[in-house]
Amino acid sequence: MPVTTQQLIQWKQQGRAIVALTAWDFAIAQLLDLAGVDFILVGDSLSVILGYDTTLPITLDEMIHHAKAVRRGVKNALIVVDLPFLSYQESIGQAMHSAGRVLKETGAQAVKLEGGYPAMVKTITRLVQSGIPVMGHVGLTPQSIHQLGLRQQGKSQEDGERILQEAIALEQAGVFALVLEHIPAELAKHITQQLRIPTIGIGAGSHCDGQVLVTSDVLGLSQRQPPFAKVYTNLRETITEAVANYALEVREGKFPHR
Repeated sequence: MPVTTQQLIQWKQQGRAIVALTAWDFAIAQLLDLAGVDFILVGDSLSVILGYDTTLPITLDEMIHHAKAVRRGVKNALIVVDLPFLSYQESIGQAMHSAGRVLKETGAQAVKLEGGYPAMVKTITRLVQSGIPVMGHVGLTPQSIHQLGLRQQGKSQEDGERILQEAIALEQAGVFALVLEHIPAELAKHITQQLRIPTIGIGAGSHCDGQVLVTSDVLGLSQRQPPFAKVYTNLRETITEAVANYALEVREGKFPHR
């Protein structure tokens, strides 16, 4: 049965851990769905997959293009799509237009927006009131890389309190779940205990209601791994070896076999 946003909330209440990974194409999305992932994030980390150094260059059209492919590969998992940098920050109207395009053109069930500052809370409130399911995201927000860097957030008491208040404000705005990225485990635990909606951790310790990672990190495809990721297999090595063996056999006349 297809996963819904309400199920994620129910799973928090039941103490059932939520499993999430990223996808940007039909083949990987289909495999993640078959493996039983609860929700798939079409993340703006697509920007890095396309060869950029940060998530900033990716466009809304590119996100929609890849989200369509993911949708075609998925039968059960909930699909959440990141709104990319400057596709929602300018105004509530811009956010409404971007989010509406994502849902109408891709068939995804929800969008994710970064940040919990007052203007973003107002934007998310309006989106939710318009019937658009929204996932929030606080802590390390990669679209703010030039302001925050990639360092862990919420380490001081002041910053931790700010992130907590942002999380509470986003819940009140109507988000159905909240990503907590690269914050101290104790802060993530405290936020998780304070909220009725599920928290999804990425580099935020084991006390969140669920976990999400970038699939290329999990599969060992990334050239550089974040400190909080775990590599479950090394596909860079496997693929390189397989292609090298193929090339060798072609050059030595061993493939195709006569």
